[in-house]
Amino acid sequence: MLTHCIKYRYFNVINVVILICLINFCMYRFLDFPKSNTTPATNANSKSSVNIIRASGVTGEGSQSLLTAHKDTIKGNSSLDLKFKQQSIKPTLASSTSLIPKSDIATEAVGKKREETTEASEKSQNTSILQFCAIIPPKLYGPLATYSHSTNFKEIAKANPGLQPGGRSKPTECISRHRVAIVIPYRNREEHLQILLNNLHPMLMRQQLDYGIFVIDQALPTRFNRAMLMNIGYAEAMKRYNYQCAVFHDVDLLPENDRNIYSCPEMPRHLSAAIDKFRYRLPYAGIYGGVSAVRKDQFEKMNGFSNMFFGWGGEDDDMATRIRNSGYKITRYPMDIARYRMIKHTRDKGNELNPQRYALLKTTSKRMKTDGLNSLNYTVQEVDEQPTHLRIKVFIDEK
Repeated sequence: MLTHCIKYRYFNVINVVILICLINFCMYRFLDFPKSNTTPATNANSKSSVNIIRASGVTGEGSQSLLTAHKDTIKGNSSLDLKFKQQSIKPTLASSTSLIPKSDIATEAVGKKREETTEASEKSQNTSILQFCAIIPPKLYGPLATYSHSTNFKEIAKANPGLQPGGRSKPTECISRHRVAIVIPYRNREEHLQILLNNLHPMLMRQQLDYGIFVIDQALPTRFNRAMLMNIGYAEAMKRYNYQCAVFHDVDLLPENDRNIYSCPEMPRHLSAAIDKFRYRLPYAGIYGGVSAVRKDQFEKMNGFSNMFFGWGGEDDDMATRIRNSGYKITRYPMDIARYRMIKHTRDKGNELNPQRYALLKTTSKRMKTDGLNSLNYTVQEVDEQPTHLRIKVFIDEK
């Protein structure tokens, strides 16, 4: 009997131990105890990073950089969460605002207001940031059918939304890579100017240029000096805006291909290499007339064009020599791109052949340091802000 009782007691002890184990198991298995979120959060963030990289299509070193940046973002967000939690505890530590000095409350309110203002300002700046325009503008047509009819300047402006008074325009969807002053030497050719601007503005807008058009009108009776007008146009344009380069454009040449981009070239560029008058062939290798583009630093190093060529001819060959003497070379687009149509006209009165042109060409190298931008002398008679261009009327003394 005693032996039987001892065995029964051991049996009860074993049952109690098993019962305790069952109770503990049930408590940890079925009751909702708080657990650490560190590992799941890390896993979730890792999955999020992988998904972002897959969506971006970036591989190799680029994907590793993107992953690092995303981890830094996650880390920053965690710090912000911790800061927010710490701030949310403050009201429980001070149950009554009467325990806090009024000066501290005022200081805290001012600081909070500054943080909100700074955050709003940064957000505004981020939303207003634009990217640079594409290297190759996406809306180019290629070969163009040129307009031959003249249209008044107001109608041209109306047909080109975004064109500002004075002939200024720049893209709104991106930051232009080129700030270009278009300089047109001019006298008594309004019909040709209307035709040119009707063709030019739509093309320049598609090329996503930040540009302005300056028409330099020479007053009578002095003989026409195309080169000096281009120097004046350059000087007047640079007073008004921080242009990076200039395009010098004859009023009677219409571009036939918008891939002939009026950008700021690495070397001086002869844009009008193929003109219908010359059967779209280059008359001679050193020609630089018609339409050309040159960077600001290069033009100033060459001292611009000569101011001594009154009448027709010679100034472009003089400039070609200045380009070579300054260590540059003339570049051109392919002939199927650098195409222009010339508006037919007779030679203007006051622009007869210059009989001194050949003699002047022999002295280019000697004159170029003292004859050019640094020897300009002219009088501005009128500045007229038209819807499509800025017309500057100047008087030049031939003496």
